[in-house]
Amino acid sequence: MDKPVPPMLTPFRMRGLELANRIVVSAMATYSASDGLPNDFHLVHYGSRAMGGAGLVMTEMTCVSPEGRITPACTGLYTDGQKDAWRRITDFVHGQSGAKIGLQLGHSGSKGSTRIGWEGMDEPLPKGNWPVMAASDVAWSPANQVPTAMTRADMDRVLDEFVSATRRAITAGFDLIELHAAHGYLLSGFITPVQNRRTDEYGGSLDNRLRFPLEVFTAMRAAWPADKPMSVRISAHDWVGEAGITPDDAVLVAKAFTDAGADLIDVSAGQTTTQAKPVYGRMFQTPFADLIRNELGIATMAVGNIYEVDHVNSILASGRADLCALARPHLADPNWTQNAAAELG
Repeated sequence: MDKPVPPMLTPFRMRGLELANRIVVSAMATYSASDGLPNDFHLVHYGSRAMGGAGLVMTEMTCVSPEGRITPACTGLYTDGQKDAWRRITDFVHGQSGAKIGLQLGHSGSKGSTRIGWEGMDEPLPKGNWPVMAASDVAWSPANQVPTAMTRADMDRVLDEFVSATRRAITAGFDLIELHAAHGYLLSGFITPVQNRRTDEYGGSLDNRLRFPLEVFTAMRAAWPADKPMSVRISAHDWVGEAGITPDDAVLVAKAFTDAGADLIDVSAGQTTTQAKPVYGRMFQTPFADLIRNELGIATMAVGNIYEVDHVNSILASGRADLCALARPHLADPNWTQNAAAELG
């Protein structure tokens, strides 16, 4: 008698995209680009993990403008040269594996113009800093520069940059786009009250704080092919009690993006304030993906300290999420999915 297929190895469909399995290589900042250009490092990094059996490989947060980069070594998609460099990678993934590849697009906001991770996380550059902007003039930390509060003209320009990057992503060959609206970067900074202190129509209530992120998403959705899916990464908990985003708020945030056309909510948490007091543990963010999925009946991706085959299969079998994104296991072993499949017989 045939053994049943483990949940992690079952296919998953969003619009016209079918993933061979439920394993996602999570977006990971690698700080290895020059002038926003992906290079041989990225070809090997993404290509090897695609060949390792994952259903979907996500890029690191790729920035929509030079000043939207977190660090000078972050990837971008604001020039045709970058588009062509990404096309080389997507062609390899599609030609040499059964994986699909998704692009995570974002803008750094108040967390921009900082050093690469191993030289000092979120610390300003020792020289060559560029000006940063955000929802409000709230510095990420006392060591970081105070951002300029965005005007409507700034919003229009950034929205156009997201749309331009989305259009380049079509010819770059990506299968899915994810809007990064988490972790305290620009759009997350609008959503969370710990960063957004505005008193106009873009501040105050959650509906107002969501206004600009939804404008960006809606414009991207209109530019992206109708048969290709879009996801949104959110921070489902600010870890500062009632003063910040709570899981109940996250359900409303997820519903707003879903109503605007999102096919998947990538449910992360935190990194929106230095005052956060997260509670870590294995699968520690999965309850938020579970809450959103089962409150709203929408597809979610669980991420965060998921590192064993049993973690993944238990999350999927119990209906807590539809996909599981793993970062560190794929850094340690690009063939994690194939080895897990072998382990499962």
